[in-house]
Amino acid sequence: MKLRQILIQYEIENNLTHDDMIQKIGIGRSTYFRWLSGESTKLKHGTLEKLSSVIGQDVESLLDNEENIKPILGQVKAGYDLWADQNIEGYIELGQVDAKRGDYFLRVVGDSMEGCHIFDGDLVFIKQCNEVISGQIAVVMVGEEATIKKVYYKNDLMILEAANPRYESKFFTMQEVEELPLKVIGLVKFVRRDFSI
Repeated sequence: MKLRQILIQYEIENNLTHDDMIQKIGIGRSTYFRWLSGESTKLKHGTLEKLSSVIGQDVESLLDNEENIKPILGQVKAGYDLWADQNIEGYIELGQVDAKRGDYFLRVVGDSMEGCHIFDGDLVFIKQCNEVISGQIAVVMVGEEATIKKVYYKNDLMILEAANPRYESKFFTMQEVEELPLKVIGLVKFVRRDFSI
């Protein structure tokens, strides 16, 4: 887990601002923002101990495991950076094998993919890419909107197909694909669903 991820996750879970964190840790504002930007990542032993005490976890062991931590992004909209802090809901730690399969989680909004067992509120794990094989489930930007659909290529058409009979498939000519534009931005690798007790 990267230092910035640890800090942002703690802020989210405890409803804190950057300034709250600066006060709790007892460091300078510029130092904290260097941590968030990734400019400063080498922490002295005393600083690591202090930060671990504040967040109640061993920061050093969390930093050693950064490749297995993936962000949960909110609803995707065109025109913003998917990795911007304000769009991150939190982070999920995965096993080593699953972590290598993708890049981020995306929260599903809507019921158009229920037939593929992807429900409203589920988290889908996405591998960033700009093309998929016909028939795969992908995240596609359609002009200014992102959608999760099955993507088919047939007779010079790109077809976005829902997995719910209440929604009609959408057909786009290659000219429309260029003009709108339509862009594949990720491949759905698996779905994660949490059940509340």
